Amino acid sequence: MSAEPLFVAAVCALVRRDGRILSMLRSRTKDASPGIWEALSGRLQGRFARLEAVEREIREECGLSVRIDPRPLSAHQATRAGIPMVIVYYLADHLHGEVVLSDEHEDFAWLDADEFAARTPIEPLARAVREVLGNPPA
Repeated sequence: MSAEPLFVAAVCALVRRDGRILSMLRSRTKDASPGIWEALSGRLQGRFARLEAVEREIREECGLSVRIDPRPLSAHQATRAGIPMVIVYYLADHLHGEVVLSDEHEDFAWLDADEFAARTPIEPLARAVREVLGNPPA
């Protein structure tokens, strides 16, 4: 009997401030997707629930204080190192604080929907940002 493929679950936080989304430049030393512009994200690990995972990723990767909407925005299937994964998007509104980079990212920018779409190669992520900012593609 063959084993079912392992699925990895991940969360992605779209942090919004003043009509812009926080975009992070992934470190070029990372094993997956080095050097791409993305949003804050991470895999669900151990006993972390989905919203706890979103909070953890935001705290660890940028240090901002946010309010997370508990309703998922969207989701899509992708692969990471050939393993299927499901990524669930959440909206988080910036409350206070300044971005403090972790070793996972090299730079950051607050971008509008068009700027974000121009930088990220992840089309489902660009669509989610457009939905959040109310800027559908032309």
